[in-house]
Amino acid sequence: MLENAVLRLRAQRLARATRPFLARGNRVLRCQRCLLPQKNCLCALLQPTTARSRFCLVMFDTEPMKPSNTGRLIADILPDTLAFGWSRTEPDAAMLAAVQSQDVQPLVVFPASYADSGREVMTAPPQQGKPPLFIMLDGTWTEARKMFRKSPWLDAFPVMSLTVATPSRYTLREAHGVGQHCTAEVAATLLEQAGDTAAGAALRQHFERFRHAYLAGKPHHAAYRQDAPCPDDF
Repeated sequence: MLENAVLRLRAQRLARATRPFLARGNRVLRCQRCLLPQKNCLCALLQPTTARSRFCLVMFDTEPMKPSNTGRLIADILPDTLAFGWSRTEPDAAMLAAVQSQDVQPLVVFPASYADSGREVMTAPPQQGKPPLFIMLDGTWTEARKMFRKSPWLDAFPVMSLTVATPSRYTLREAHGVGQHCTAEVAATLLEQAGDTAAGAALRQHFERFRHAYLAGKPHHAAYRQDAPCPDDF
């Protein structure tokens, strides 16, 4: 089994659980690595790559447990990806050390409209200097807003406000609003705009494979009936 930071975080969350986590489709027999139905497992197709850009996922409590989570896909493609559970009162010491490293440029990926007046906002990733460390708040939209507002350790970092031109193809959960994209889609766009085009393409391909495999396990899902077949070269 190829490990990554999200899988390790999931194992930690499971270890301290006091009762089973029952996500939708909990009766399905799933691969415990990719969390897809065993018959649709994608693990044999994983092809990790490298990039100048770095990612730090800050995940709301149960997010690593959800089969529909796409932050895990970033860690599949970029093994150096970091992942930490979010705590309002006790932020992980290892997370604080990682985002304060002098080897990277930490950027909080979030819409500019939520940034306080006077806070530095960037609309394109830096392509020079230290590698960017994209801090992504992974959860539902309500959870992500809570993490952004109630994490004072984030306040010192610029906000990376991204515009994604193409509509979201993520149909596994209901979007909070028009124009919103899932974590993996945002990360792929960040990679492309930061000059890591090969890694961005690899993540998009992995996302499409995951999306098709997930929907194939839910033939009753409206998106499954509307979806085009997965391309042969996937």
